[in-house]
Amino acid sequence: MFYVTDLERSRHFYVELLGLNVVHETPGALYLRANEDREWTLKLELAPEAGVKHLAYRVGTPDDLEAAARFLDAQGLPWRWETEHDRPRLLRFQDPYGVPVAFYAESVKHPWHLQDYHLHRGAGLQRIDHINVMTPDVEGVMRWYMDELGFRLSEFTEDEQGRVWAAWIQRRGSVHDLALTNGTGPRLHHFAYWMPDMQSIIRTCDILAGARMPEAIERGPGRHGVSNAFFLYIRDPDGHRIELYTSDYLTVDPDFEPIRWALDDPRRQTLWGAKTPRSWFEEGSLLEAYGGGWAEPKEGELRGLPVHVI
Repeated sequence: MFYVTDLERSRHFYVELLGLNVVHETPGALYLRANEDREWTLKLELAPEAGVKHLAYRVGTPDDLEAAARFLDAQGLPWRWETEHDRPRLLRFQDPYGVPVAFYAESVKHPWHLQDYHLHRGAGLQRIDHINVMTPDVEGVMRWYMDELGFRLSEFTEDEQGRVWAAWIQRRGSVHDLALTNGTGPRLHHFAYWMPDMQSIIRTCDILAGARMPEAIERGPGRHGVSNAFFLYIRDPDGHRIELYTSDYLTVDPDFEPIRWALDDPRRQTLWGAKTPRSWFEEGSLLEAYGGGWAEPKEGELRGLPVHVI
């Protein structure tokens, strides 16, 4: 859920240019989904300052949501119930590393637009894919999500001393639902949508250029070594970073083994593509703290070394 400072400007960017669909709107908020999404996946809420309210995950059943509340009690983490449009109960908390999270079990489903090609607009974003969080303690966050929440490791970057610099973890058999990368944090590095093909990503560049907004293109197109994905990174009017992403792989094979990348291997970040700007390494969206205000970003032990983010 993004806080934005000009809702009409954000509507133009996300709806008219990128082609997200409006599920619901109020005077102060837009609820959006991509063509394959059956529920809203991005809320834009008007606020005095840009940032991120929380990152949400769906659990299987209402009983699972109750179990999650008991788990948070056992962890000593404060939590509360909230409500949101189409979602009667959200379990809101902050993970041990400062990231605001919400779990929910029930959500109103809407007919998908996947085969309603006459309704596709703009860049034609297809479905939500993953989020990437910057943190000074990649290994700590990775272990908590894997050991406590059942995430599985697909790829990771490690230096010669065995320190983990970045990790890609998942629950649904993709390369990643959550990426963790070293840097000043907690902050959101990017929010990613899957695209139907590489041409749709190229078309996004043409759309932004035609709208006289080429400066919104921050990095790419190109291809990552990690995940093998064809990518484009763009910035919305408030600076939130969106990745458009396709051509990665599945991890559903029960014999799948996590892929290790050496920190000094340049192919991990860019298999091919133009030089990455410093903004992509250094900038991220602020995250709301559980008690209000912004989660205070901190630097970690790896702060003096080159930043690694995908």
